[in-house]
This record gives sequence, structure tokens and C-alpha cells, in this order.
Amino acid sequence: MKGLGELERSIMDILWAHEGPLTAREVGRLIADRDLAPTTVMTVLDRLTRKGFLNRTRDGRAWRYAPAASRDAYVAELMLEALDMTGDRSAALTRFAQTVSGSEAEILRKALTELEEE
Repeated sequence: MKGLGELERSIMDILWAHEGPLTAREVGRLIADRDLAPTTVMTVLDRLTRKGFLNRTRDGRAWRYAPAASRDAYVAELMLEALDMTGDRSAALTRFAQTVSGSEAEILRKALTELEEE
């Protein structure tokens, strides 16, 4: 999975925050801090679709875009890619475990226990 550029990340944040699919026009309206041409928004949405981040469906003459996966799934994939970059996954995981808070460590323990029980 490739990373996201700044504008791609802004658009994905908008789509992750909404319940249903949005059109390019709706996405453009929700990017309040930027003055983007509609064609720019459509180009970025198309690029995100080709990269596999979005699914699109036809709605009349327009396309509706929705995330192909959740934000959590994306972040988990980034974490796995970062682990792949290390020469020693065990050392990286150990260092990560040493830096999480107590409540985060408990979440990890619970998730690992549930996986072991499956």
C-alpha cells in the first residue's frame, strides 16, 4: 500500500468521516481550507480509486466515492509496512511495546488473547 500525499490524505479524511459515499462536488465543498478546481478534486479521487483506496459507483452522471477500507485498516497497513522496513522485527516490536501507554498495552494484551483463543 502506498502512502498518501497531503491532498489525498485530506480527501480520505473527509470520506472516512462520512457515513456514505460522496460525489466529487460534495468532497470539493467539504475541503473548506482550500480553493480547488473541481477538476483537481476529480483527478485526486480518480487517482485514489486507481491506487485502491476508494471504490466508486455510478449515480446518474456522477460518481460516488467511498473508502475501500477503514482508517484503522489503513493505519495498520502502514504499521506493518514500517515493520517490514526494519532489519529486526522483534526489536522494533519490543521497542514499540515499551513506548505505549498502560491502557494501550492492555488493548494489545486483550487483542492478542482473543487471537490465541480463536
